[in-house]
Amino acid sequence: MDEQNRNLLLATGLSVIVMLVWFMVAPPEPRQDPSQATDATPTATTPVATGTGTAAQPTGTAGSADTTATALADAPRVAIVTDRITGSLSLLGGRIDELHLEDYKTSLDSDAETVTLLAPQGQPGAYYTTNGWAPAEGISATQVPTPNTLWSLVDGDQLTPTTPITLAWDNGAGQVFNRTISVDENYMFTVEQKVTNNGADPIALAAYTQITRHGEPADLKNFFILHEGLVRMSDGILDETNYDDMPEYDFNPSERSPADVVQVEEQGWIGFTDHYWMTTIAPKGPFKSVGKYNPAQDTYLSEAVHRKQSIAPGATAVATTQIFAGAKEWAAIRGYEREGGIEGFLDSIDWGWFWYLTKPIFAALHYLNEFIGNMGWAIIGLTLLIKAILLPLAYKSYVSMARMKELQPEMEKLKEAAGDDRQKMQQGMMELYKKKKVNPAAGCLPILLQIPIFFSLYKVIFVTIELRHAPWFGPFQDLSMPDPTSIINLFGLLPNAAPEPGSLMALVLIGILPLLLGISMWMQQKLNPAPTDPTQAMIFAWMPWVFMFMLGSFASGLIVYWIANNTITFAQQYLIMRSQGVKPDVFGNIRESFKRSKSDG
Repeated sequence: MDEQNRNLLLATGLSVIVMLVWFMVAPPEPRQDPSQATDATPTATTPVATGTGTAAQPTGTAGSADTTATALADAPRVAIVTDRITGSLSLLGGRIDELHLEDYKTSLDSDAETVTLLAPQGQPGAYYTTNGWAPAEGISATQVPTPNTLWSLVDGDQLTPTTPITLAWDNGAGQVFNRTISVDENYMFTVEQKVTNNGADPIALAAYTQITRHGEPADLKNFFILHEGLVRMSDGILDETNYDDMPEYDFNPSERSPADVVQVEEQGWIGFTDHYWMTTIAPKGPFKSVGKYNPAQDTYLSEAVHRKQSIAPGATAVATTQIFAGAKEWAAIRGYEREGGIEGFLDSIDWGWFWYLTKPIFAALHYLNEFIGNMGWAIIGLTLLIKAILLPLAYKSYVSMARMKELQPEMEKLKEAAGDDRQKMQQGMMELYKKKKVNPAAGCLPILLQIPIFFSLYKVIFVTIELRHAPWFGPFQDLSMPDPTSIINLFGLLPNAAPEPGSLMALVLIGILPLLLGISMWMQQKLNPAPTDPTQAMIFAWMPWVFMFMLGSFASGLIVYWIANNTITFAQQYLIMRSQGVKPDVFGNIRESFKRSKSDG
């Protein structure tokens, strides 16, 4: 076997290994979302302000969790009603702890439940926000509202985009606390906390907002291409910590402090991000950004603590915080960044290492979808746009390939003249390339550019909620999922379900889209005659069908892109080769390949 064949076999083998590893480590998307997370019942926490920062301090024992859950069940509630979210907040602590996303269902089933984002303490998947004031000077911990303080509703009867509510609590020691909560038409709450000092002495307090999550989310993907866990922006610096890594805050104090604290001097935000949903805190002004895990209670905490404020007798202090709780929609989040002034908020979506590609790719896909009204056709439109941008490079590549084809007779003569003298053969080829002004590497550039584009589009399709449950036509009602068709249901003509994604049957009994992918790759090959070398011919003959099975478990939206890309590439290459005087004999090459396969058999 000569060196060229050996290198080709090595490259092909490595490609197949990469695809196999990808198939094995990439967890398939579930056909429907799990309901809720595991049950956990940690106790409430109250931060205590100090001169250097804050730390979440437990205010009860483990046995008090049941008492808190019972109190929450008995406490009055205020309904939250908008066109996009429904739920309620409890007057016990003023917690925003029940939230349903009305635009999203757990699955495509007609009777599917609405997605639940927040749940009260004591319920499965408890996940909620709390606000309060941490004592610093002149006031004790018993004289500030805690997560278990029962507030009074003094204004409003339900929280809507047009009707904010106001809560009040008097500590009986001269301080009156008020909290005004409003919500917009999407997913942003604004909490304005006030404290009026009617006492005789000055006091000092620090306002805080916390997000508490009990246990990991039930639908945690744990996939390397997706970040799930703590996410925050601190003066322009993005920090991401997976749920799995947060216990290190307590278990490895020599490496990280028990509470991971960052001082934000100007702007920032902190919270928890899941695959499609997010809850974050964005305070107005400087604050301490705190991430913490409590191993004893299995609770994850993100916290923002405003700077300490000194309040003279008769004066009032105010602290304002925005709380985002909802779906990670690109348009809504971008609006909060641009019009709402939340710096870097768009980076809460996990754009990955190729952010300089994923961001513009998704923006183009978003606008195409708005114009066309169908995400499947928008993906095909995006493919056309990408191919149009890369057309100058593609033109040079195909022209180079056409010229290389013209040089084949002269190269055969050089090979015969050089015999076994490889150095003489290479020198002769370089002189031939220089004389004919042909760059043999020009044909590789478009292929190399397609690799980061392919993975960037995979990232976009996997992480963005706009592709979740996005329909195309017929059986393709969720482009973020693998092809739902199979030979079992006659490629979507019968109501039978296809094999479960990730199973061996799904790998073998592929759907119509992977089949079309293999055919499109095979047709591309037939623009040129099969290599004369039998080893190369065998590898090229098998390659479309190997990739057909390897890519069969990928999101159907990605397969749609790849089929469209192959089809457009076929048309471009055919036309450009014709313009250079080369007439591809596609059907002749197909007949020749069948003849060769019969003779080999």
